[in-house]
Amino acid sequence: MAGNDWINSYLEAILDVDTGIDDQKSSLLLRERGRFSPAQYFVEEVITGFNETDLHRSWVRASSIRNSEERNTRLENMCWRIWTLARRKKQIEGEEAQRRAKRHLEREKARREATADMSEDLSEGEKGDIVGDISAHADIAKGSMQRVSSVDTMANLVTQNKDNKLYLVLISLHGLIRGENMELGRDSDTGGQVKYVVELARALGSMPGVYRVDLLTRQVLAPDVDWTYGEPTEMLNPLNPENSMNETGESGGAYIIRIPFGPKDKYLSKEVLWPHIPEFVDGALGHILQMSKVLGKQIGIEQPLWPIAIHGHYADAGNSAALLSGALNVPMIFTGHSLGRDKLEQLLKQGRQSREEINSTYKIMRRIEAEEMTLDDAEVIITSTRQEIEEQWRLYDGFDPVLERKLRARIKRNVSCYGRFMPRMVVIPPGMEFRNVVPHDGDIDGEAEGNGDGSGTPDPPIWSEIMRFFTNPRKPMILALARPDPKKNLITLVKAFGECRPLRDLANLTLIMGNRDAIDDMSTTNSSVLLSILKLIDKYDLYGHVAYPKHHKQSDVPDIYRLAAKTKGVFINPAFIEPFGLTLIEAAARGLPIVATKNGGPVDIHRVLDNGVLVDPHNQQSIADALRKLVADKQLWARCRDNGLKNIHLFSWPEHCKTYLARVTSCKQRQPKWQTNDNAYADSESDSPGSSLRDIQDLSLSLKISLDGERNDVTSVLKGQETAVDRKNQVKSAPLKLAANESMEKPENCRFPALRMRKFILYIAVDSDSIADILSITKIIVEAAGRTDKDPQSIGFILSTSWSMSEINCLLEKAGLKSSYFDAFICNSGSEIYYPSPSPGQNSSESQYMVDSDYQSHIHYRWGGESLRNTLVRWAASVNDNVKDKREPVITELDSGSSHCYEFRVQDAALVPPFKELRKLMRIQALRCHAVYCKNGERINVIPVLASRAQALRYLHVRWGIDISNVVFFVGECGDSDYEALLGGLHKTVILKGQCNGASKIHTNRSYPLEHVVPTDDPKTVQCEKCDRDGIKATLEKLGVIKV
Repeated sequence: MAGNDWINSYLEAILDVDTGIDDQKSSLLLRERGRFSPAQYFVEEVITGFNETDLHRSWVRASSIRNSEERNTRLENMCWRIWTLARRKKQIEGEEAQRRAKRHLEREKARREATADMSEDLSEGEKGDIVGDISAHADIAKGSMQRVSSVDTMANLVTQNKDNKLYLVLISLHGLIRGENMELGRDSDTGGQVKYVVELARALGSMPGVYRVDLLTRQVLAPDVDWTYGEPTEMLNPLNPENSMNETGESGGAYIIRIPFGPKDKYLSKEVLWPHIPEFVDGALGHILQMSKVLGKQIGIEQPLWPIAIHGHYADAGNSAALLSGALNVPMIFTGHSLGRDKLEQLLKQGRQSREEINSTYKIMRRIEAEEMTLDDAEVIITSTRQEIEEQWRLYDGFDPVLERKLRARIKRNVSCYGRFMPRMVVIPPGMEFRNVVPHDGDIDGEAEGNGDGSGTPDPPIWSEIMRFFTNPRKPMILALARPDPKKNLITLVKAFGECRPLRDLANLTLIMGNRDAIDDMSTTNSSVLLSILKLIDKYDLYGHVAYPKHHKQSDVPDIYRLAAKTKGVFINPAFIEPFGLTLIEAAARGLPIVATKNGGPVDIHRVLDNGVLVDPHNQQSIADALRKLVADKQLWARCRDNGLKNIHLFSWPEHCKTYLARVTSCKQRQPKWQTNDNAYADSESDSPGSSLRDIQDLSLSLKISLDGERNDVTSVLKGQETAVDRKNQVKSAPLKLAANESMEKPENCRFPALRMRKFILYIAVDSDSIADILSITKIIVEAAGRTDKDPQSIGFILSTSWSMSEINCLLEKAGLKSSYFDAFICNSGSEIYYPSPSPGQNSSESQYMVDSDYQSHIHYRWGGESLRNTLVRWAASVNDNVKDKREPVITELDSGSSHCYEFRVQDAALVPPFKELRKLMRIQALRCHAVYCKNGERINVIPVLASRAQALRYLHVRWGIDISNVVFFVGECGDSDYEALLGGLHKTVILKGQCNGASKIHTNRSYPLEHVVPTDDPKTVQCEKCDRDGIKATLEKLGVIKV
């Protein structure tokens, strides 16, 4: 059909089905949800296949015929409107091309700088992938799947772990997750990932050496979902109940743990879960701490059994896993399933929505940032295919395949990587359970009278539900199993089947497209695809040749595969891009040859199974030819079937778990550094709620800081010239003298930590460019809470700020505060924790502090050190060089006095790139850190990737056992660039109105708006209208912290 006729037919169809298309309020894009608009779908098709010449011909035709004025006038106007949309698509494509070109230049520049820093000449090994890629399909020529180095090596690794007691934590947040009768296809969030994580947890729980597996997800108590999703705990049945004692280990298998977070009575889509992630992290952290202690006692060790790894699935769970692994200091694993940058690229190529519109709909930039975070923190990234690494992960700032190979080669040669880190990309295909899979050799001809297996059992009900559609049910069945989603490409499949007469004569087509009650109740996109398929069935008169049942259960899926195999049919996955293709493995296990897209995971599957044909999903004729060839050639069909059955064991869950556990156990193990002695604390003479952390004498706090030295200007450490404005705000500080501490092993020096005894803790995190203002607000809060020397209460205080301990200390008493009022100080944007600890006999005016040295060790993970500093200095110099007519440097390095914080002074914040750009630069260079813009943009603190003010509180929770739900955060209306991390969570939050408004300029160039990550209508968040003693006191009374 000519292109012009194709467009004309769509335009005519628009007029036929929707006379209101010219309404000014109507939208030509698929933005509506809840009702189907065929006009919108057809316009989308015209835009996608736009040809300006053809569209112009349609306009000429419409404008020249006036015998039906209203219809042709509208058709003429429609052509122009579609032409405008198509032009907009071209404009968006051009902008994205420029963006990609700029990104390519940035990456090349960063790669050259990183290579220059790693000054050794590159060996031949660094120029290529010399460390055998741990791909499940490394040996392509033989069609076998190499695991680590060999199957024997894998067996040895598993044997070594057999006597281990491993605790694994998996996380999958969105969708509805349960162990039995999964509602796959219920919605876009309850799909293949749900099945994958449940089966992975079940399989891991059956492996030797695995003591317990927890799959953490969201507890859903909504009235429109089944009650089982509200059960806090669900035990997963082992793979083989008969041999469960031998296979599942002492824990008896794996568990689904449902953590409550977000609105309790609502089932939320994944796009709106982001504001509630901190609440999940706090709840999950509490569960893991409790379970680790219980498991430690069960296996007879004195210490908790910490997770060997925390594994996040999808971006939201990856974000959560990064925070949990950082708080616990244990390794993190990540599986993306699908990636945000790849989805963004695909949506932009369609040209239907701008980047801003996509971000508003899908919260795509928040998702991408979460995936970048996983690259910062993860030890291992597990992918299903090589394509995911080479074409999807390489789109991210934090991963460069070329630089990754160089770093890997240097690690193998035991050569310094100069503070640069890349996660290890590992290809491990999803597994499948084959114990109950029995391929049948019989065909449908021998089973006209019931079941042909001789068992006397009736045919499964789903068979009759499918067969009723067919005029001749004995023909081979072409089976497709996918949601009616545009990316699944089912429309092209139906066109290929309908336009190929020989194929229609040879076979039937079965489309299993999820479950539906009414088309009007489906989402706009899915209903559009389904209606298009129904129209194509009518157009090609495929009645009696195509089945499309409305309902099926998950337990019916194996029977559907079996029915297709008995008819000597074929399974097809024609998706435009398929990240993996688990249905291809399921079909092969039932003896079905496959026809699959050549884009994505099916390529790797086909290399191993060699059981079908790969096709171009855009080529309709290619799809029809491949199907006809397999259906018509019985010898080819039998060979593909036998190849699939012969090699399918390589995709079994045991094989998957062997590779998985080998990877996890090979990670460098990390866990909390300190050793606690609860008995010593119990024997402590000071265990009252009035005790303070100034009484703690713990072995791990090995440094005592005395501030009795000579006082100097903190500004004397500046390496640049001070301005007049800076001099007015000079802060007098004292250099911190470190002295060796006395022995902490004496019983009298072990004091019960007060933080775990506090009934409430007020966490003061109000930001400002003046430390005097911060301390002034702090004093008001302390007084409002009723804290006095003579009346020690059950309320504790923690001051959390971007300022250093020296700067805080020298103004503390001037503000009318004493260090003894506080239980802890979190300084330098979360990179240091101090505890006040005056010694007996000392003058009260001389304050002593103890630095938590274990926290320093805790956050040292992937800290770039001097290489990071050198890169930052180069960046600052480039910014200074780009500013014309400058009298003094825009950015000047300062001496923060900390080994884990590099500090820079900013002369003019308007001349400095936004913090997202600095973060991007560090990631491109494989330097893992947090760049915090603070003090209203006048300072930049660069700290370790595991450090932050929010994570410092979680560290205190893990170490001292404080109850986060009894912590009250005090923040301003805005704050430093880490402000969003302080909001949400199990703690209560008080927002002081009118405070920190000047910091809003820091957030003007964010990748995503704060509204996408800040919880709205949170009952734990209150506004304090007046920042005075009475106003704060009234707010604390409202929260139940103090009583009237």
